[in-house]
This record gives sequence, structure tokens and C-alpha cells, in this order.
Amino acid sequence: MLEFDEYKAKLSAVKPSLEVLRGALNLEAAQKEIEELEAASEREGFWNDVENSQKVQKRLKNLKDKVENFDRLCAAWDDMSALCEMAIEENDDSMLDELKQEYEAFSQKIESTRLSTLLTGEYDANNAILTFHAGAGGTEAQDWASMLYRMYNMWADRHGYKVKVMDYLDGDDAGIKSATIMIEGENAYGFLKSEHGIHRLVRVSPYDAAGRRHTSFAAVEVMPEISNDTEIELRDEDIKMDVFRSSGAGGQKVNKTSSAVRLTHIPTGIVVSSQVERSHFQNLENCKNMLRARLAEIKEREHLEKISDIKGVQMKIEWGSQIRSYVFMPYQLVKDHRTEYENGNIDSVMNGDLDGFINAFLSMRAKS
Repeated sequence: MLEFDEYKAKLSAVKPSLEVLRGALNLEAAQKEIEELEAASEREGFWNDVENSQKVQKRLKNLKDKVENFDRLCAAWDDMSALCEMAIEENDDSMLDELKQEYEAFSQKIESTRLSTLLTGEYDANNAILTFHAGAGGTEAQDWASMLYRMYNMWADRHGYKVKVMDYLDGDDAGIKSATIMIEGENAYGFLKSEHGIHRLVRVSPYDAAGRRHTSFAAVEVMPEISNDTEIELRDEDIKMDVFRSSGAGGQKVNKTSSAVRLTHIPTGIVVSSQVERSHFQNLENCKNMLRARLAEIKEREHLEKISDIKGVQMKIEWGSQIRSYVFMPYQLVKDHRTEYENGNIDSVMNGDLDGFINAFLSMRAKS
């Protein structure tokens, strides 16, 4: 029964943190905004403006999710407290394993919710656009890029986010040369912006007949999705457009017609492309979304006042030193070189268990 007393003390100690979290989430203001948006959605003619109604419904869902998530935290605290009381009263230790599991899940959830309150950047609440680029090294590097592509898809699935493929270019023999996905969900960019950079792989290559160890690199670019009505304006005179036939195996991801689109942003030299949609117009819209996102990411990363301050090729996103290493051989370890956070369970990481790395980065940023 001593362990139940310890958990009871832990729960008592964490109760004030819940109240602090309630204030940090500004739940009273969220509830008020929910009521205002629900009232607006009931007004006559609301659904006639499709674009505005969709924005309102998306905002409403995000606010309700925030309130409901906190309510679930409070309910979990109540359930665990009742479980402790019952076990102590009945002198029953059969519920200890259940309590341990629930408390661990509760602790992780309260920490991730706390960290979400640190996401105060201009674009943190937005969807995230991730682009993967294989480095030099042929098939091995292209396979590594595809492994990262899968890893972030798995992370999104763990968090209930939706994934949309925006561009996909197969590797020559395996893997991918490049790909772009949009991860849709509240705070997706705020959480994933820590993943922007060069990722390094060390393993015995399955593509080396001699069984030698290889080091490969792939770049992950993380950008916020930007809506059409923001300050990021794409002027026709600043954009060069090329239409070409899709390439690569691609399977269902690639449409083999001359509908692929490549846009070059003349002032900065940034190039984006899309070839996964059926029509030229859909691929063009994908490209514009990617271009807005990339400009916004550079603006935020370089602490610029406005988009027009991004000038010349020196502002392009370039290769740099790795942010994280994934070592499969001679030992297994994933290490972030910015925060020193490590995880020895490399299979779990490759299956999307990235929250420890993300949380360590956000905590480090909050202290700086």
C-alpha cells in the first residue's frame, strides 16, 4: 500500500500544475470565443461564404479540442485519485499496474500540453509543410530520405494529424530523391519546426555487397502553411513557371502527364515543384503553397521584418551541419546535437517516437 500512498502524494503535488496550465491555456477566453463562433455559424447566410465558414469551423474545432483535452486531463486526475483511495481503503494492490500506466500517460500528456503553451511564434499554430531531400550518395542516401519520410508520417499518425502528399520524386533504384508533405493539425508547425535541418545516418548499408558501414545525409525542411490572405504576397512578375512531364516510378503518387509544375521565385532563387496532382492547376496551387511556406520559414528563421527583406541566393536554404545522428551500427543511438537528448530505442524513433526530441528542443528554446 506504500506505493499507492506515494502516487497519492504525486497527484496532490501535480494538482497546482493543472491550475497553472488552465491559466496558461487561457481556457476562459477560449470558451467565450467558442460561444461567439457558434453563434456566428447559426446566422443566416453564414454558409454562403464557403472560405470563411471553413475557417470558422476549423478555428472552432481547434478551440474545442483544446478545452476537451484539458477536461480529459482533469478527468484522468480525478480517476487516478479515486483509484488510490479505493485501493488504500480495500487494501487491494491488484490495481497498481493500471495506476502506473495511467500516471505515466498522464505525465506525458500534461508535459506535452504545457509545451504547447510555449508555441507563441507567428506561425506556430499552422499546418506544417515538410520537404525531404536526399544528400549525395546515391541509393543509400535516397533510402535514408524515404526512411525519414516514413518516420514523420508515423509521427503524424500517432498524433492524429492528417498527411497530404504535395510532391514525390522516386529514387533511381530505391527510396526517394525528394518529397513534400503537408501535416495538418493545430500546432503542427510549432512542434515540427525543431526538425528542420540535416539528419545523419550511420549503418551497414544493405546496398553494399561488401557489408561496409556507410554515413548518409538527408535534409528536412519544415515550413508553415500560409493562407492566401496573409502578408506573404506572390507577385506574378517575381515568379517563373515551367510545366513538364512527371518523372520517376511514383506508383499512384505521380501522374504521367505534362501537368507537373516548377516555380522559381526570381528575387530569392527558391525553386519548388509539384507533380502528384492530376491537373496543372492543382500542381500550381501546391507550388504556390510551398513557395509561401518557404518564404515565411526564412522570414521567421532570419528574424526579418518583412518578406521583401529576403534577397538573393545567400538566403536560400542550404546544407549545413547535422542536427541529429541516427546510429544503427556498431551501437544503436539517436542523438540530437543541439539539445544532447538521446534515445537508444532506434526502432521506436523510426516508428515516429519523436516527442522526446521535440520537447527537449522546445524546453531549450523556452529557457534561452
